[in-house]
Amino acid sequence: MLNVETDLTERPGQTTENSIWYDAWSRLKRNKLAIASMAFLVILSGICALAAWITPYPYDLQDLETGAASPTLKHLLGTDILGRDLLTRLLYGGQISLLVGLCATMVSLIIGVPYGMLSGYCGGKIDALMMRIVDILYTLPFTILVIILMVVFGRNFLLLFAAIGAVEWLTMARIIRGDVLAVKEQTFIKAAVVLGLSRPRIIFRHIMPNVLGTIIVYTTLTIPKVMLLEAFLSFLGLGVQPPMSSWGLLIRDGAEVMESHPWLLIFPGIIFSITLFALNRLGDGLRDALDPRFNKT
Repeated sequence: MLNVETDLTERPGQTTENSIWYDAWSRLKRNKLAIASMAFLVILSGICALAAWITPYPYDLQDLETGAASPTLKHLLGTDILGRDLLTRLLYGGQISLLVGLCATMVSLIIGVPYGMLSGYCGGKIDALMMRIVDILYTLPFTILVIILMVVFGRNFLLLFAAIGAVEWLTMARIIRGDVLAVKEQTFIKAAVVLGLSRPRIIFRHIMPNVLGTIIVYTTLTIPKVMLLEAFLSFLGLGVQPPMSSWGLLIRDGAEVMESHPWLLIFPGIIFSITLFALNRLGDGLRDALDPRFNKT
């Protein structure tokens, strides 16, 4: 645990908390698969962000005479049924999919972390009431919620962030609440209460550092889950709308013509699968590196 009473041996010139994070980073570096996944995600994000400078084709440029063509030197991954360069649409689609994953996850963090910390720290009737609200929201069908939002507000791309984030924060709140319930029973928290420290100081100075590892790990595991939800919505026609593209939309389009033009499904499927694998491996690596059991030396 990250607190002043831990018996970890500090390195010269380091505080205890810095020492713990240094040890966690050292463990993470020994996980070659997690580091390789991190490097892949950084490179992929950079390539997608620079799509306009990497590919010479606009993402919506159609060539109906060419139509769906297999990979060539001119179009490295081929073209879709409207003659649009598939590599270009994959890179621009990566921008959308990664952006949806990051932004919707941030929404879940902004709502779920404070909600879970407040519920866990207050306990008693307040905790019971707040968790019942979460239980009620869990019963709302996600797909129906999205359909209602689309009907009321129109097919706005920003609604993807709101709709997905409005669901994912529930799980985040439950996980953080469980950690806070465990941390607040520790001796150093009880000592802080006896010393008369304010609640905000106890929460942000003593409890937050102890649940930060959980927040980081769950964030990396939420991003691929959110990306899968976006792909699911695209299959239903509720996600990103043409001519924009996302990996989920490209997979849906490819699935419709997979027998005659298999590359339209294979390439988006491969990049999407590898990205999800890398995110999950990185999440597992962070979980192992930040596991409190390794902090007890």
